[in-house]
Amino acid sequence: MELLQELLQVSAQLFKHLTMLPSDKERDDYIKKIDDYLDKRGTIIEQLQQLEVNPLPGHPFEKQLRELDKGIRDRLQKAKKEIAEDIKNLQKSKTSERRYVDPYSSVRVMDGTYFDGRK
Repeated sequence: MELLQELLQVSAQLFKHLTMLPSDKERDDYIKKIDDYLDKRGTIIEQLQQLEVNPLPGHPFEKQLRELDKGIRDRLQKAKKEIAEDIKNLQKSKTSERRYVDPYSSVRVMDGTYFDGRK
């Protein structure tokens, strides 16, 4: 039962951590802390799976753990989408910057003729 209480604590900490979204400067620390919490939860869950009898069914913590797990999954998806959107915007800005620096990079010139390399 001690493992279930520890799992509940780590899950609650992760859920609380996922409620606040960081600024861009703090994002690396935010992601690292999420990874640490997920690693802790993973090791506790592995220890629970190695037991002969699953202590979760019928335990008073079962409902709380299931609700926390659902909330954690939803918030992780939200954080993942936000990070993916930021990466997409960064790639777009890099492409725009390259086009601004060298606007004729897509034009090939051969003996007085040119071929437009844009696709």
